[in-house]
Amino acid sequence: MKAPTIIALLHGPDQPGLVSRVSSWIFLRGSNIHHADQHKDLEANIFFQRVEWTPSGQIDEEAAAFEKFAHEELSMTVKVAKSTDRPKVALFVSKIDHCFHDTILRFRAGEMAGELTCIVSNHSALAEDAERYGIPFVHVPVTAATKTEAEAEQLRIIHEHGVQLVVMARYMQVLSNSFLNNAGCPVINIHHSFLPAFAGGKPYHQAHARGVKLIGATAHYATADLDEGPIIHQDVNRINHRNSVPDLVRKGKDLEKSVFAQAIRLHLDNRILVYNNKTVVFD
Repeated sequence: MKAPTIIALLHGPDQPGLVSRVSSWIFLRGSNIHHADQHKDLEANIFFQRVEWTPSGQIDEEAAAFEKFAHEELSMTVKVAKSTDRPKVALFVSKIDHCFHDTILRFRAGEMAGELTCIVSNHSALAEDAERYGIPFVHVPVTAATKTEAEAEQLRIIHEHGVQLVVMARYMQVLSNSFLNNAGCPVINIHHSFLPAFAGGKPYHQAHARGVKLIGATAHYATADLDEGPIIHQDVNRINHRNSVPDLVRKGKDLEKSVFAQAIRLHLDNRILVYNNKTVVFD
């Protein structure tokens, strides 16, 4: 059985010797680095690093010690996690079910380093499917008049379940700034276009009307600005003049599922750093 590892994500102003100081700290404790990668934004002069190692001693003590070292001696912003962590995830969905089923099946297959704990929907259409999967399903209707109350209930649900990540599997509602500020965790959304092109509603119809030769899907962190959050992962598929809107929708659904899954996986594997509405994604 593979020994548990510590994963650290660091970023901050670049300075000489950062890679050496991080690796030396780990080496001098008798620990062993498995993977290390770094990036420097030359324009912003920001250093980014992901490092994963097997600790020589007690894992919680070493993780806490490294976090203190990164803060106090390197003046870096740092997130420290363990490979054994299994963050709790809430899935938000409306009626469209392809990402819903695909995401659940990937969690059940053990592809994701997390635990899918609840499903929240503004419709009851997928309640029976959720029951068959054995995952708690909560129907919270949302209208323009009840949005504030509905989001308060959604927040209560995710806090009750100890949720550490919300994933929007084609949840056809815009989350308010109040919800995002009070959720206490990141929110990942899948949008059915290659952003920033064709943001908003009916992107496949927009793409068809423009006669584009590529369609795409984009997974991003949700913000109060529709489809403007930091992009995590994208992919495209070629189309041509023979393809109708239904063809685009069919081709697009395959992209949406794979892009959404990869974004969730990257997040749960602690491979993403967010800054200035952009992301650094370590492979």
